[in-house]
Amino acid sequence: MRKITKEADFREAIAGEGLTVAVFKTTWCGDCHFMDPFIGEVEASYSDRLTMVEIDRDELPDLCSELNILGIPSFIAFKQGNELVRFVSKLRKTRAEIEQFLDRAVAVSAEV
Repeated sequence: MRKITKEADFREAIAGEGLTVAVFKTTWCGDCHFMDPFIGEVEASYSDRLTMVEIDRDELPDLCSELNILGIPSFIAFKQGNELVRFVSKLRKTRAEIEQFLDRAVAVSAEV
């Protein structure tokens, strides 16, 4: 997953015609690290339908404030610079829940 460290790079990543899912994390978040063993496989299995990017909430606090990122990890799907859907909860995200969200994001993207 490509890590984005500059706001301009984030805006460029979400601006395209394709579906981009931004994953907001931090280095100190245990629930974020829970995904490490499987998130690469998940990303690979969806690579023909979407692009995933990673943003460290602590590195881009102004952007995260603008996007109202309070809980982490958070997932937001974008297309043409617009937010389509988001997956935020205070609970640890399982592989099945993440895949369910990505399926929903793909479906919503196809309707836009």
